[in-house]
Amino acid sequence: MRTVSGGEVAGILVAVFWAILVSFLAVALVRLAQTLKATTKLVADVTDQAVPLLADASSAVRSAQTQIDRVDAIASDVQEVTSNASALSTTVASTFGGPLVKVAAFGYGVRRALLGRRENVPDQDPRRTVIVGRTVPSVRRGRRSTREKRD
Repeated sequence: MRTVSGGEVAGILVAVFWAILVSFLAVALVRLAQTLKATTKLVADVTDQAVPLLADASSAVRSAQTQIDRVDAIASDVQEVTSNASALSTTVASTFGGPLVKVAAFGYGVRRALLGRRENVPDQDPRRTVIVGRTVPSVRRGRRSTREKRD
């Protein structure tokens, strides 16, 4: 029988170790190849779905821009109408405001003059408070105001 030398045993061990290492590397490369195939398929699917989504998003942005342009036009029209209304109210107030105040004052004077000529109408207290639609005396009956107490 032949004896195996130490160098031959070492060569056999290196060959076995090398075979095991190559087997592990082959398995790792196969799994890496499967992972790369799955990743390639996933990227292709995402690309297929992303292109229509981007087209829809682009369409939505264009539509929103159109609506913003419309709202901008409406807002500028409203601003113009507001400024025209303001100018109109200023014109009406300056044109009719003074004469209307004069007519109201004249009417008040005529009414006071007519009430003053009637004999059976008692003279109203000149110290009165006017609240929209009615006249309220400033001094209650039976009590004297602080102004009258001072006089």
